[in-house]
Amino acid sequence: MKPKYLLCLAVGALLAWFIVDALSQPSPQDLPGGFEEVAMFRNENNTGPIVRIYAVTVADTSRWQEMQQYGELMPHTKYGTTKVFFFVKNAPAPTQVQPAQPHFPAELNRYCLAVYEKDLMSRASFAKQPLH
Repeated sequence: MKPKYLLCLAVGALLAWFIVDALSQPSPQDLPGGFEEVAMFRNENNTGPIVRIYAVTVADTSRWQEMQQYGELMPHTKYGTTKVFFFVKNAPAPTQVQPAQPHFPAELNRYCLAVYEKDLMSRASFAKQPLH
């Protein structure tokens, strides 16, 4: 075989590998536990810190590790913040979240199971029942 055909074959195989790898990355929807995003906020500032806040319900409340993984899989921007609040499915949960604290009505605090936060320096924290 000619060297240029071997080179084309190698480049094609590498490209196929990149595409398959990119399409097979895990996403929050792949996790067990019945996660459902019910509210989301993202500020419109694309030149400064991006603030993302999510309210998510979970069907299986014993899946602490999956809750943390869910938070880790959520989008995060360098020097931005990402917060994910987890609530019990079929219980009251916020339908809107806001950038200023409190991020949702105080009466919903008792339904919050956990919160995942990634700060400005990309340090992640996960706390069970932080608002009880």
